[in-house]
Amino acid sequence: MFDGTKMCNDGAVLVCRADGTIESILSEKDLVSDVEEYSGMIVPGFINCHCHLELSHLKGLIPEKSGLVDFILAVMKQRDQSPEFKQECIEREESVMRFSGIVAVGDICNTVDTLSQKTSGRMSYYNFIELLGWLPDQATGRYQAGRNLLSQFAEKTGDTFHLSINPHAPYSVSDILWNLMESDFREKTITIHNQESIAENDFFQAGTGDLERMYAGLNISNSHFKATGARSLSFFLKKLKTAGQILLVHNTYMNEQDLNESLDFGNSLFFCFCPNANRYIEDRLPDIPLFIRHKAKIVLGTDSLASNHQLNILEEIKTIKAHFPLIPTTEMLIWATSNGAKALSFDDKFGDFTIGKKPGIVLIENLKKGEITTGSSSRRVL
Repeated sequence: MFDGTKMCNDGAVLVCRADGTIESILSEKDLVSDVEEYSGMIVPGFINCHCHLELSHLKGLIPEKSGLVDFILAVMKQRDQSPEFKQECIEREESVMRFSGIVAVGDICNTVDTLSQKTSGRMSYYNFIELLGWLPDQATGRYQAGRNLLSQFAEKTGDTFHLSINPHAPYSVSDILWNLMESDFREKTITIHNQESIAENDFFQAGTGDLERMYAGLNISNSHFKATGARSLSFFLKKLKTAGQILLVHNTYMNEQDLNESLDFGNSLFFCFCPNANRYIEDRLPDIPLFIRHKAKIVLGTDSLASNHQLNILEEIKTIKAHFPLIPTTEMLIWATSNGAKALSFDDKFGDFTIGKKPGIVLIENLKKGEITTGSSSRRVL
């Protein structure tokens, strides 16, 4: 048994109520009633810190390993489908996430497409209302549309705490739009796609690179932008100074200089890895051991089904383990449970087997000598 922070002693027994509320962890000899036994590893429910559930209808439609620019262009071309088909895909994939053991999701929202499903209350969500607007003259309209979307989510879900306005990426938000958003960051968890492609740093350092082809493909003028001479992180991180917590997503091309700069910024940062999406789009993984050496706070996400074959946190762990076998399983499970709950401000009820919490109980099966392997699978027990 893994309790959210460490492995428990052999013979430990989890005691909980029928509704999943944790009562205690006891040793087997202390019990007088029968114990329900499973083969595998019991862990708290998984936290998916980065997802685009609204893109579930794009599963299998976007070519793999094409690079970020061609990926974005392909998504824009195929994003529109019938509302009925979108809802069918959203409902199905939420059910798949629940079955695999995910209990809470940091979900990117550009539309109201997921709102109907979320009001059913089958899972917990931190809804990240995402704004894009590279053209300065569109900033006011894009910001107002984002505020309207936020109001709809607040009204329908009744949860204004796990709800925030967020920039998509440094290369898709104009300075004017940044300025309009900054007052909304205060004391919220704010997420942003960070250094998912080498083109991002090329663009901010020199104003060149593959992002220019993206702007051309989307018929967006780039005349207002002046290269900063620095990597993208230096450009945007200071704009997030009022945020309660910051969730940097992907981090595929972060180097040690970037990492030191972000850690110097404060202890409010979490680094979210979506390894299967990184392989799907760029065929590259972040330097995860670098983050471990610097004691960075790491969490895990799946990204969307436009860039992944499944929304399954255990599959992300398996990919990391296959490429970085020296990373301890317990460390990755911390990322997937207690760290994720803290990053999304759900640690009052999720993330670990603390008495009084209702974190969900997940069984990881098909272990080999107690370790997760390529054949391992996960399912929700309670």
